[in-house]
Amino acid sequence: MRIHVETFTIHKRFPLTISRGTTAQTTNVWVRVEADAIEGWGEGSPFSVGETPQTTEAIARQLQQIALALEPLHPLDRQKIERVLQEVQLSSAAHAALDIALLDWLGQKAQLPLWRIWGLNRDRIVPTSVTIGINPPEVAQQRVKDWLQLTCAKALKVKLGSPDGIAADQAMLLAIREVAPPQVKLSIDANGGWSLTDAIKMSQWLEQQGVTYIEQPLRRGQEQDLPKLYERSPLPIFVDESCFTSRDIPALSDRVHGINIKLMKSGGLSEAVRMVHTARACGLQIMFGCYSDSGLLNTAAAQLSPLADHLDLDSHLNLLDGPFSGASLQDGRLLPNDLPGLGVYYAPQS
Repeated sequence: MRIHVETFTIHKRFPLTISRGTTAQTTNVWVRVEADAIEGWGEGSPFSVGETPQTTEAIARQLQQIALALEPLHPLDRQKIERVLQEVQLSSAAHAALDIALLDWLGQKAQLPLWRIWGLNRDRIVPTSVTIGINPPEVAQQRVKDWLQLTCAKALKVKLGSPDGIAADQAMLLAIREVAPPQVKLSIDANGGWSLTDAIKMSQWLEQQGVTYIEQPLRRGQEQDLPKLYERSPLPIFVDESCFTSRDIPALSDRVHGINIKLMKSGGLSEAVRMVHTARACGLQIMFGCYSDSGLLNTAAAQLSPLADHLDLDSHLNLLDGPFSGASLQDGRLLPNDLPGLGVYYAPQS
C-alpha cells in the first residue's frame, strides 16, 4: 500500500474560546491509503491536552516517517500494521488518522458503509449539540441565535470555566437561557476550569437551570477529587481530558457517570469501539466529541454514533471552508450516508 500525507487549513466561522484559550483556525493532516485501486481517507487534527501537545507538524512527520515501513503491507494486514505502529509509539492523533483511513479502505473494499459493517441502527442517533464558547453575555446570546438559524439546533453545549470566575459563568448562562428555546437541551463543558469548591457550587446551581450534565469540571490530573464531586453533584458528571483510551476507564468508573470519546485521543475508530464496550461494562454513559475537526473526522465518528447517549460533533458546522462532505445534518441529527466506507467525498466550500 502507498500512504500519502498532506496538510490543509480550515477557518472557523465563529472563533471558539474555552478555559484554555481561543481558536480561530487550524491546520489538519489528510492521510490517504492506496491499494488495489481503492483509496481510504483519514484525518489528524492537532490538540494540546495531555503531557505533550500533538501538533500538526508532529502528526504529519510521524505519518511520513511510518509510510515507508508500511509500504510492503496490505490494508488487510491489520495485525502486522498494528505491531509496526506499536514499535514506533505513534501519537494518538497520527494513529487515528491512519486507523480511520484503513477502515475507510475496508468499507470501500466490502462496498458497505462502516455503520452497516458494525451492524448499527441510524435511527438510534441522537441530536448533536452545537457549541457556545466563553463570551460576554450579549455575544453568547448572539451565538445562540446564529447557531439556531444555521442548524435548527436541538442541543447546546455551553463552555464555562471562565478565567473571570463562576459569577461570569452564571451571567453568561442566564443570558443564554433568555434566548434559547425551552425545548433545546443544555449541557455544560468547563474544560477543567473549576476548583472542586466551585464545581460543587456550580453543579447545584446548574441543576436549577435545567442543565442535563456537566463535562470535565475539574482539570486533568485532579481525578482524586472527582468522588467528592460525584457524591454532591445532582447532575451527571462526564470526563473528557481525563479519559483518553479504554485503559483509563476502569479507574474512573466509581467517580463519573460517563466519558467523552474523541478520535484524536483514542487513536481512531478501532480503539473507540473498545472504549464503548469497556465503558458499558463499567456502567457508564457514552458521548462522542471533537476538536477542530473537519467533516471527514466527524463523519468517521458518526459511523459509531448510534452507540452514544450524547453527541457533540459540530466542529465542521462552524467552518467557512471545510473541504469534505459526508454525514448530513437532518433535524439536528448528524447521519452517515449509505456510501461505502466513511462515505466522505472532497467538496471544498467556496
